[in-house]
Amino acid sequence: MSIKPKLSRFDLTMIVISLIIGTGIFKIPGEVALRTGTPALFFAAWVVGGLVTLCGALTFAEIGARYPNTGGFYKLFSYCYHPAFAFMINWASIIATTASVAAVSLIGAEYLNPLLLPAHMQNITGTRITTIGLVAIVYVINFLGIKMSARVQNLLTIFKVTMIVILCLAIFKSNGHTVITQAVLPGGSPIASFGLSLVAVFFTFTGYQQTINFGGDVVDARRNIPRGLLMGMSIVIAVYMAVNFAYYHVLGMGGLQQNTGLAAKMASVVFGDVGARITSVLMFISVLAYVNVNIMSVPRVFYAMADDGVLPPIFKRVNPRTQAQEFGMTFFVAAIIVILFFAGSFGEVLNYAMFFECIGLSTAAIAIFILRKRTQELDGTGIYTIKLYPLVPIFFIAVYWFVTISVFMATPHATVVCLGAFALGLAIYYLAKRR
Repeated sequence: MSIKPKLSRFDLTMIVISLIIGTGIFKIPGEVALRTGTPALFFAAWVVGGLVTLCGALTFAEIGARYPNTGGFYKLFSYCYHPAFAFMINWASIIATTASVAAVSLIGAEYLNPLLLPAHMQNITGTRITTIGLVAIVYVINFLGIKMSARVQNLLTIFKVTMIVILCLAIFKSNGHTVITQAVLPGGSPIASFGLSLVAVFFTFTGYQQTINFGGDVVDARRNIPRGLLMGMSIVIAVYMAVNFAYYHVLGMGGLQQNTGLAAKMASVVFGDVGARITSVLMFISVLAYVNVNIMSVPRVFYAMADDGVLPPIFKRVNPRTQAQEFGMTFFVAAIIVILFFAGSFGEVLNYAMFFECIGLSTAAIAIFILRKRTQELDGTGIYTIKLYPLVPIFFIAVYWFVTISVFMATPHATVVCLGAFALGLAIYYLAKRR
């Protein structure tokens, strides 16, 4: 059974926002402040991050218009490079995504537990129980169909963005720098510090590339993927700039560098004593939206891999009524639950997630040059094309490789881990093909 398009441009816009805005914006600004040390570098990192991400969104908008396919991120690598390279990149990405979903779910449960569980159950066992319950709720929603998942996603995203905007109102209720603490300057050169700060910034912006996984789900994909992607990215950039300005205005650089409870401190300025509970609800909604959108997205990659014959055909099975990949979703959710019981051993996978993202995103962006040559018949048909081509994708690729080099210089052993993971994925591919 093939996948039939059911998602509108608005649905895709909400998916873009939820793929990007997770829990990172409540934590990462403190990390960026630690790595930059000055307001000028702090805001420069977010401006550059937003500009580079917009260039990436423009690049992927054209990629989505020229090559709309279910599991598009995998299909793109397979079509432009080689199926083995596609599997190698995507297998590492799926591991990182699965571990990230498990870790983010734990964060959401930790915020929710004080509101749900008695004091004696607010421990690791209680957190895991709440987390599994959270994942189970989202799993049932997705089992009801892709359209139901999209409707729930739309509501969660609208609520989440609205709450973040309300938190930004703290700038009107504060005289500035509620937390008076002297900022600490980082060691090393400013260029190295700026490069490492971009790693943290890009972590909060990453995720939008997964929208091309819905190429087979979106109505009029050649037009709606670019427009939904650009609309969603514009909203995300505006929200991020607003909330970072609010953080700085209320807490100052020293307060940001404390890197604990940033959203709770902002909420206490706006809502007073109930600020902590407001923050707990906001974090829970953010986590719920993040888990939901990944349960929607990742099984579509399984579909593409099964279509190429590197996964069993059961991963390609789609419910004709709901358009849900029931087995693919079940497998992904089961993997999340398994990781929840061994979360500590997956710390390095999470730490290196951005290494995989940098390599995956930059090589995916390079594919635009190949697609332009292979899909020349689409030129002049009204599909979206990058206005400042090839400067936009070249700028995006160059900055991502600068960030990758910065990370590798700071932690050289990451090179071995990444190459090992990629090599293992390549071996699995050829074993699967031989089978």
